[in-house]
Amino acid sequence: MLNIDLRKIYRFTPVEPPPSPAELPRGAEFYYECLDCTGIVNSVPHVKSACTCGNLAGAGGDLDVKDPARVKVVTGRLK
Repeated sequence: MLNIDLRKIYRFTPVEPPPSPAELPRGAEFYYECLDCTGIVNSVPHVKSACTCGNLAGAGGDLDVKDPARVKVVTGRLK
């Protein structure tokens, strides 16, 4: 698993209005920020990715979100 701080590569903007935790959007432009550890993971990770506390973890295009209420949805654009 790569330990890369995505904030050094992307500029993140919160999705407004915030989506319901029950229906988090998925797609290449969407990232999830864990509100517990502030880790950011793509909503469709192709390489093994996880936040520090383990709330977000996935690989191969699938992401497991343990507590969707503790996630902020953001979009990312290259700096």
